[in-house]
Amino acid sequence: MAELNRLKVVLVEKKKTAKWLADKMGKDPATISKWCTNTSQPSIETLAEVAKLLEADIRELLIPTNKE
Repeated sequence: MAELNRLKVVLVEKKKTAKWLADKMGKDPATISKWCTNTSQPSIETLAEVAKLLEADIRELLIPTNKE
């Protein structure tokens, strides 16, 4: 599966852990781990919730498709 999100990188930049995010969202830590490794992807609505929790722009969580 192609890497689509930068969640792991943004968590590090924001000095937060996957466990912290799982607790805040009421999700299983294994689910967050799958998102961080790009094994599975959160929905766009969930990604918006993650961005809000991390006080980040949702675009920061995505890998750009256009390098220009």
